[in-house]
Amino acid sequence: MRTHYCGLVDETLIGQTVTLAGWTDVARNLGGVCFIDLRDHEGIVQVTVEPDNAEAFAVAASLGYEDVIQVEGVVRARHAVNEKIRTGKVEVIASRITVLNKAAPLPFHAHENPGEDIRLKYRYLDLRRPEMQRMQRTRIRLVQALRRWLDARGFQDIETPILTKATPEGARDFLVPARMHPGEFYALPQSPQLFKQILMIAGFDRYYQVARCFRDEALRADRQLEFTQLDMEFAFVRERDVQDTVEAMIRDVFREVIGVELADPFPRMTWAEAMRRYGSDKPDLRNPLELVDVAELVKDCGFAVFSGAANDPKGRVVALRIPGGASLSRKQIDEYAAHAAKFGAKGLAYARIDGNGAVNSPIAKFFAEDAFAALLAHVGADKGDIVFFGAGPYNRTSEFMGAVRLKAGRDFGLVEEGWRPLWVTDFPMFEWDEEEQRYVALHHPFTAPAVDDIEQLRADPASAVSRGYDMVLNGNEIGGGSIRIHRPEMQSAVFELLGIGAEEAQAKFGFLLDALKYGAPPHGGIAFGIDRIAALMAGTDSIRDVIPFPKTTTAQCLMTGAPSPVPDEQLAEVHVRVREESLQK
Repeated sequence: MRTHYCGLVDETLIGQTVTLAGWTDVARNLGGVCFIDLRDHEGIVQVTVEPDNAEAFAVAASLGYEDVIQVEGVVRARHAVNEKIRTGKVEVIASRITVLNKAAPLPFHAHENPGEDIRLKYRYLDLRRPEMQRMQRTRIRLVQALRRWLDARGFQDIETPILTKATPEGARDFLVPARMHPGEFYALPQSPQLFKQILMIAGFDRYYQVARCFRDEALRADRQLEFTQLDMEFAFVRERDVQDTVEAMIRDVFREVIGVELADPFPRMTWAEAMRRYGSDKPDLRNPLELVDVAELVKDCGFAVFSGAANDPKGRVVALRIPGGASLSRKQIDEYAAHAAKFGAKGLAYARIDGNGAVNSPIAKFFAEDAFAALLAHVGADKGDIVFFGAGPYNRTSEFMGAVRLKAGRDFGLVEEGWRPLWVTDFPMFEWDEEEQRYVALHHPFTAPAVDDIEQLRADPASAVSRGYDMVLNGNEIGGGSIRIHRPEMQSAVFELLGIGAEEAQAKFGFLLDALKYGAPPHGGIAFGIDRIAALMAGTDSIRDVIPFPKTTTAQCLMTGAPSPVPDEQLAEVHVRVREESLQK
């Protein structure tokens, strides 16, 4: 139906007859001549319809927005060059126009950006927009580049099951009833983790897969129920073997896809340092603000919130200096406190230093004058600055002060341009879950501890460090991995520390424990979030922009109406019945 793409018509085709097909982006009838901006996935070209071609002119005059047409004509140089588009030096003089399909009145124009609900309901129209085409093609080029890189280096692309065993350790599984096994269920994979480990035991050495994964969890701008990972696994490796390989891959792929040169090598930082300096395990290094510990200076102050946390071995008192922050109004300061509260803060103290050096702070009265001056000096506060203070349990205080740091960096225009990659290493092996009153794995329960002594691990699990590592870019975790446990005795010990007894471990993970008995090599790997990397490359804050058919934050597909009720007859086939009380919630 066409000889060329609209967006690829150029001066080399001048004088030639071409056949094009696409959508009428704009149709302008100026009386003496008609102009059509004809669009396909490669771009736009101007079609000119002259009045001496009565048949084509009549068709052109009747065209509406987004009508699908075929145009035959001759390419000629444009008198008025349009430098804004790739085809701006040429036009096509139409000899024949065929309407392939008329478009009904549209809910929004392709050059508009309506609300997200409208965009998702009419996703096929949203995806026609040039900006959305650009972002989707960025994602396509990313995946192509990753595959080429890995294929060229001997990695083997191996598919793993979509219908698998439910192993609920982390997010909720999506369950699928097994028709042929009444009362039993498959689960959709949260990741190919266990299968890729078993592939290492099976001797495949270097594996990768662009894998679809599923997690039944709350959605955010950077989370979806179904998402895509690049999963990788290596046999006979230590941490640096994995890290150095994938770092080179990411550097090469960023250069190929968007022409960006990333640092070589990536800097490295332990989890403990990242939390201490930035209050985050995925710090954005483009933001120059850093947290400063002040516990030693407030242990004996009269402010119980500070002194209590400062004298608690598990507590933290920390300050954040914001240059120029004295310009904040009281209302704006309250907005910072409300923002910190979202991350667990019970309050946010502050000290504001005006242009004359005068200090305004609700907590100054709890300190001797020289002690408070020493506190501000320790933080480096100067005229025109504001200092925010946080206190409480170490991790929670770090988290909410890290959130304040990010907000301040944005609000005050401190975030630098460019790309700042980082390796974060040496994560804690476990964290204590107050609600469940047990340890949970910080990465996942198959991550190897830094110590190889089981009794040493059992003696002090709270202090155990894992062999986990994350790749961070501009404050986003784009990849996470670890060296895995390859000895069954250690895996059983870790399950035990996580409150998974021997019987439960056998029921959930017996196939893995059995496989580890038969000569499992040391192995490790990593998984990269394709959606997140594509969003960064495309310059959007939401991964929904780079996923063709995403769900809303309420876990719905507005275009198809999923999820939706299923007839009782269909439910009966899979031995499922919906409880009435569930429908009433």
